[in-house]
Amino acid sequence: MNALLEAKEVTKRYEGFTLDKVSFSLPTGSIMGLIGENGAGKTTTIKAILGLISSEGSVKICGLDKNDKEVKKKIGVVLDDCNFYYTLKPAEISKILDSIHPMWDDILFKKYLHDFRVPENKTIKEMSRGMRVKLNIAAALAHKPDLLILDESTSGLDPVSRDEILDIFLDFVQDENHSILVSSHITSDLEKVADYITYIHNGKVVLSESKDDILYNYGILKCRNDQFEKVDEEDMIAYMKKEYGMQILIKNKEKIKYKYKDMVIDDINLEDIMLFYVRGEVL
Repeated sequence: MNALLEAKEVTKRYEGFTLDKVSFSLPTGSIMGLIGENGAGKTTTIKAILGLISSEGSVKICGLDKNDKEVKKKIGVVLDDCNFYYTLKPAEISKILDSIHPMWDDILFKKYLHDFRVPENKTIKEMSRGMRVKLNIAAALAHKPDLLILDESTSGLDPVSRDEILDIFLDFVQDENHSILVSSHITSDLEKVADYITYIHNGKVVLSESKDDILYNYGILKCRNDQFEKVDEEDMIAYMKKEYGMQILIKNKEKIKYKYKDMVIDDINLEDIMLFYVRGEVL
């Protein structure tokens, strides 16, 4: 399986925090959600991938080293609320980017603006946050990148705007030649569109798997306090004490179901997994 992005043991050390040997692979034609609590290392990971900060380890984008000059032609990036001066209008942004990107396509940029319903006669400061995000995405796509990288691009948007942007993501990867890495704390959005999930906790990759495999294999084992002692530690990933008993994060849900027939196993979502790692006791 070809990968548009490969990160191997990416490491960055700060005082009080270390991004510790982060590794994952993003296959062609897919969307990967990068999740984790605030301060877990998501943005640091993206900045290291883009070469915006120095780091150890290796990163390959479209088969090239991240520092290769050709890489910039192959990626589109949306890092924050707006990548441009607030006094600019879309036409002025197009002129600037045309002078930077050899593959810039003004006609395609205007098509995206039309499709995304972004007004061309307004300055950025006159646009809503949702419009600014869609403007950034239009600009990122208009030089025809292979890989789109976004950091919390849907944060703070209303559900309708977020849903429109998710449709944009799905359309972008539809031909199976493009991929997206999107960092977000809105896990419900990623459950709708992501093919893969990489979860970073305290600077380390906790899991990096197919989203469907995660939701199928992981679960919550519920039991009384007296039953908890009967659960083998090797079957636990993490656990939390609740008012009416214990909840245990487990993998291999079907196997566990037959092993502990007198206990209840519930399905899980991505937010549940994060809560176990942040608030539970991790083994």
